[in-house]
Formats: sequence, structure tokens, C-alpha cells
Amino acid sequence: STLGRSILRIIEPSSGSIVFRDPDGSEREVTRLDKAALKDYHRQVRFIFQDPFASLNPRMTVRQIIGEPIHVSGQARGPALDARVAELMEQVGLDPMGMERYPHAFSGGQRQRIGIARALALSPAILIADEATAALDVSIRSQILDLLLEIQSRMELSFLFISHDISVIRYFCDRIIVMYRGRIVETGTPHQICA
Repeated sequence: STLGRSILRIIEPSSGSIVFRDPDGSEREVTRLDKAALKDYHRQVRFIFQDPFASLNPRMTVRQIIGEPIHVSGQARGPALDARVAELMEQVGLDPMGMERYPHAFSGGQRQRIGIARALALSPAILIADEATAALDVSIRSQILDLLLEIQSRMELSFLFISHDISVIRYFCDRIIVMYRGRIVETGTPHQICA
């Protein structure tokens, strides 16, 4: 979790470097980005939170929750914003007719889908999923993992998937990095690490 938050600079790293490669191939040192450059960086690197109950503002409708990053970035307003929110809801398997409802009206799995739609709102290059399935029932967990894999394939996204559940990691990840007390102690394919 600390690594994911450091990559986003939600918390400032005390040492080391974070290098981000833009779609054009140029590289940026994230720890040196000024406020304007960091705002652009946050459009390309988005976060999916662990707790689908605590991560959504209960006073906002689903339309407002998903649409806020689009509105703030100036990408769409009015009917165009509503159309984009509806499209995002469909992408994550939610009925757009529910966009005027509040988070309490949705199940945990549906709330996590709302969080995923919000993370996808600005068409990022990387999603950081911090224990994104840990708070969900086992049956819902597999649905969310399959959804994330489908989104990854369709949108050609990279994921940094943070988890303590080795079965989830084995199912979802192409490469595994094991950390202990903030240091990398092992890296390899799922077969190499899990076997």
C-alpha cells in the first residue's frame, strides 16, 4: 500500500526514484514533478481502493462519483458527461439507469465496480489496485478479477496489483514482486514464485 501511494505521491517517498514512461516513450522522474505535471501524471496513473464502502462519498450520486474526474479535467460537461458516465458504467457491468442512485443502494461488488469506473474515467495507462478484492466475498472477488482482466486486455492497461492473497496474485499477475519490510526480496513469474 505504501508503494502504491508513493507511486501516486499521495505520500512522499523518503528516498529512491519513480520513473514513469509516457505513451510517447519519454520518461519522467515522478518525485520531481511540479504541481501541473503531477496533475497530468494523475490522469495517466489511477488508483482502485481496497474498501468499496469507505472509498465512495455517500453524499454523491454515482453520476457525480464517476463523472467528477471528467468534469474537473474539463473533458466533458452536461449531456456529454452523462453519456461518458453511462459508457463507463456499462464497461464495468453496471446498468446506467442507476447513475442517480447513491452508493448505499449498491452491494459491495457493485460499489467496487463504481470505483473501477471512476478509475477508468480519464483513460489511464496504469491502474494501481490496492487489495481491490480483499473486502469482497469469494464469488464476487472472482467476478471483479475477471472484469479487471477483461478491461486490461481491452484497454491495454498496465496494473500494479497489491495483494496478500497468493491465490489472487497467481490468477491475476504476469510478474510477481515479493516485498518484506519495504524491500524487494523476490521477483519472478507466478510459477517461479508460487511453486
